[in-house]
Amino acid sequence: QRTLREGGSRAARGNLVTPTMQAIALGGGSLINSAICARPPAWVFDKWAERTGVEGVTREVLDPHFDRVEAQLGVEPTPEEVQGERNLRFKIGCEALGLKPEPTWRNVQGCKGSAECFTGCRNGAKKSTDVSYVPAAMRAGARVYCSVRCEGVTMDGKRATGIVGRVVTPFTLTPRGRVQIKAKLVVLAAGCMATPLLLMRSGIGNRKWVGKYLRFHPGLAVMAMFPEPIHPWQGATQGYHCLDMLREGLKFEVLWSPPAVLATRLPGLGHAYQEHLLRYDHLAPFDVICAADASSGEVRPRRGSWDPDIRWHFAQEDVDIMREGLGVLSDICWAAGAECILPGLHGVPEVIRSKDEARVIRTHALKADHTIAASNHAFCTTRMSHAPERGVVDELGKLHDVDNVYVSDTGNFAASSGVNPMLLCMALADRIAQGIAQRLESEELPGGERSAPLLW
Repeated sequence: QRTLREGGSRAARGNLVTPTMQAIALGGGSLINSAICARPPAWVFDKWAERTGVEGVTREVLDPHFDRVEAQLGVEPTPEEVQGERNLRFKIGCEALGLKPEPTWRNVQGCKGSAECFTGCRNGAKKSTDVSYVPAAMRAGARVYCSVRCEGVTMDGKRATGIVGRVVTPFTLTPRGRVQIKAKLVVLAAGCMATPLLLMRSGIGNRKWVGKYLRFHPGLAVMAMFPEPIHPWQGATQGYHCLDMLREGLKFEVLWSPPAVLATRLPGLGHAYQEHLLRYDHLAPFDVICAADASSGEVRPRRGSWDPDIRWHFAQEDVDIMREGLGVLSDICWAAGAECILPGLHGVPEVIRSKDEARVIRTHALKADHTIAASNHAFCTTRMSHAPERGVVDELGKLHDVDNVYVSDTGNFAASSGVNPMLLCMALADRIAQGIAQRLESEELPGGERSAPLLW
């Protein structure tokens, strides 16, 4: 509750309510995600070029930045000894269907398979930014202000002069003293929910696109019930995935999360619900995420609050794609040896006990509000574009309409990443940082003084 915005209750509204989690902690999303590091295939960036005309962002251009980030974070495939039975069952199911599962590449060193990535790694094995990039930045002279809320960018014509904000009390966020930081250059990396609000409050950025074009990777899970205990709390949180249908907009994964979260998905009331809880050690959730290219939303200020008002519409075209993905997940469950599955869909039986009965998943006229979709992959609210009229920032993350303000978070994505967005976000940040350093090294600031690369 203390590490998530709005106590973990943040959600987008539209034709369904879509829970979405953003961190409020040093380390950001990397602290509370499952450490998956996936490089998008080259065709993803072809799609970006088609959407917004970006020319300089390709897989070939980004590969050196992926290399640098992966080296810094110690990214490696999840080893067999920490997979646990839950992940191995997914592997068995995929292979039985002729699919090609892969161990997920993760930024961990010394993982013990505790399956607690979503609440922060108690073993300190996950190389989230609080134990990797932030200490490295501090060693290089950076200062970190954990209890300062940025409230706007100060401007002088077309140039930013710094930021203003307030000191806030940890956890309650009660505002205290005022803060003003003067800077030669400002980098906003508040995430695709908060960065657009800062731009709006500061009166900068392309108004046509700031906060618009919000994209999610909606995710749905099918719970497999096995005849024998598999102790699903053992093993990497998400140790295997399958990318075979990525071009169709679907990515399949293993899932785990805190028991109190998964327990809310179990069907039934009273004793029927208790029966599922009593067999908790037999359960394995497998999930599918959808690129959702046809679905869109927006982020805008919420009256009387620093939290965003998030709207998102789950397009029927994407719901139909997701339905096919759920059908494939169902097949994986049966091939892995499940005795029944819990599909978690309105209008479909709460418990399905055979593969024949599971055909209803593919034939049911699924609608957006029949699902309990959630998404922690969010992007595109300050989208990157070649021409100023088609987006908010250029290929190096600089605002089209301001000389010295950059954005470096998933808001910069021109379209879906297809895969988990963290590694791509960090590779883009590495490229943006190098571009800034090169620019500052060659530029003279007013007064003839050469600038140092100051990143706020």
